[in-house]
Amino acid sequence: MPTSVELRQQRAGVVESMRSITEAAETANRGLEAEERQSYDRHEQDFRSLTERIERQEAEELRSAQMAEPIQRGRNRPDDGGRGTEEQRTQERRSAFFQALRRGLPRMAPEQRALVENAAGEILVPEDLETEINRALPELTIMRGIASQRSITTNRVRRRSLAEVAVGWGKLETAEQDLTDSMPSTPTDEYTYIEDLYGLAKVGEDELDDSDVNLDAFIRDSFARACAEAEDTGFTVGAGHAAHQPVGFMTAGGGVPTVAAAGAAAITTDDMMKLIYATPKQYRRNGRFAIPSGTELAIATLKDADDRYLWQPSLQAGRPNTFLGFPVENQEDMAAVAASARVAAFGDFNAGYRIYDRQGMTVKVLDQLYAEDGLIGWKIRKRVGGDVVRPQALRILAMAAA
Repeated sequence: MPTSVELRQQRAGVVESMRSITEAAETANRGLEAEERQSYDRHEQDFRSLTERIERQEAEELRSAQMAEPIQRGRNRPDDGGRGTEEQRTQERRSAFFQALRRGLPRMAPEQRALVENAAGEILVPEDLETEINRALPELTIMRGIASQRSITTNRVRRRSLAEVAVGWGKLETAEQDLTDSMPSTPTDEYTYIEDLYGLAKVGEDELDDSDVNLDAFIRDSFARACAEAEDTGFTVGAGHAAHQPVGFMTAGGGVPTVAAAGAAAITTDDMMKLIYATPKQYRRNGRFAIPSGTELAIATLKDADDRYLWQPSLQAGRPNTFLGFPVENQEDMAAVAASARVAAFGDFNAGYRIYDRQGMTVKVLDQLYAEDGLIGWKIRKRVGGDVVRPQALRILAMAAA
């Protein structure tokens, strides 16, 4: 009888076959042909059948693992409403995860290995621990604190181009409204892709002897830091799917309109005000600047006609500085002031940019590569994407050519 891991590997092959059928049709800009539809339907039936078998096999493997454990007084009492079983299963996954990090999958018992191994032979990070890691990211990044976020279960998100919705007053019966259809007559199919983000964390062999509590805290911190900086760079200046990166809001691929600065070597107050008022009013309400620290230092010296500084330092921890009454976020991946450079952005980032997280963070244990240094390497794989979903909510300041 195949194990749940082997069944998952079979199911992954079925999914890959289904994906190749649909991608072939989309590449040719057509629907599925009759033979392709029959093949796709057969794969779909196989997928459902394998999913049922996996659930049954995992339940059987879990029962076998529980039967092998010593009986503990008071555990899983009938009057606990079934909570003990779910809590126990979560704890078993965490325990198996930490054992996999310490020992590697090949050295684990089959029933424990099945709890944390995916079809590619990688270690699955437990969902609750992955949630804790994602919760720590906004504290380490700029973009996750200001952009919208969404969890998905696919490798890409399909979206259609949509203009601003028009509204009007008047009675429905008399057709007094003067409305414009917000959907273009020939809408454009657009996709946001989920990319693979890799990070590397190394831990001393002695640290692996610590308790699971200490290891848990180390993983949350190191995994989050390994991903945070790369994410911020990708969401800001990422080159898009062709480069296996998110679409950065500062790139031409993001489609954000630009505002031309008056000069090529220095930013003026007039430039920043043009940037603000070029943004539609409904997005100015929640507007904020995104600029690197060097540019913030430059605008910190700008004054009004009464010789008062326009830049105001924050007097409260956790709140950003302000300029012309709007918050200033430091994004160090943006270009410094130079001829033709895109040096600043303004707008409602929550409305304009969206981050997509796909659950399923995985780890590979590199126990030989750093053995001479007494270290164990963990190669982290996180699936995440990002794209400008509403370009009109943002504006970019571009310096003049030299």
